[in-house]
Amino acid sequence: MNRYAERVTVTFQASLLDAEREFGLGDLGELTRTALVDGAWIDLLPGWVRGADALFGRLAQTVPWRAERRRMYDSVVAVPRLLSYYGQGQPMPDPALEEARLALDARYRPELGEPLCTAGLCLYRDGRDSVAWHGDISGRRVRETVVAIVSLGSPRALLLRPRHGGGPARRYLVGHGDLLVMGGSCQRTWQHAVPKTARVTGPRISVQFRPAGIR
Repeated sequence: MNRYAERVTVTFQASLLDAEREFGLGDLGELTRTALVDGAWIDLLPGWVRGADALFGRLAQTVPWRAERRRMYDSVVAVPRLLSYYGQGQPMPDPALEEARLALDARYRPELGEPLCTAGLCLYRDGRDSVAWHGDISGRRVRETVVAIVSLGSPRALLLRPRHGGGPARRYLVGHGDLLVMGGSCQRTWQHAVPKTARVTGPRISVQFRPAGIR
């Protein structure tokens, strides 16, 4: 067990509704799709993962979280979250994530034309951790793709805005097993972010299922 995971387990406040539930997945037929401009869309299913808080606790303890540093202009700065990545063919850190990946792949592969086969995990320790505005376009360039995000732990705001302006940001508060899927041209024509917050907030794990080469 890494030292940080111990601290997360102690400070995380589980949902009273979810704390004693066994792991399970909801019905993806209950997804609600919202069409955005420029061929982008969002699917949303609150509480898709049952037993999400117990899964959060397991991942916080067992995933080999790493801190990264990245160059920004003339400086090298710490990435304000902890990361882990599982590429195509690598075993997931928990059987529940493999079950979730298979369910999402079965739902979206006919529409996408390729499998959801990788998982990127981000651990936001508190309100000081964040991710700036971006689209997942640093890897293979495609016109359309799917990024399915499962949010575990304390809810955090995920914001979306058109890449070239033209409207206010959309705000989604996701946590405790919520599923949010960005599809169509969303990564190319929109940007998303998890902003810092001064409010007291517990930790959150974001699990992003993607096709190979999409980062």
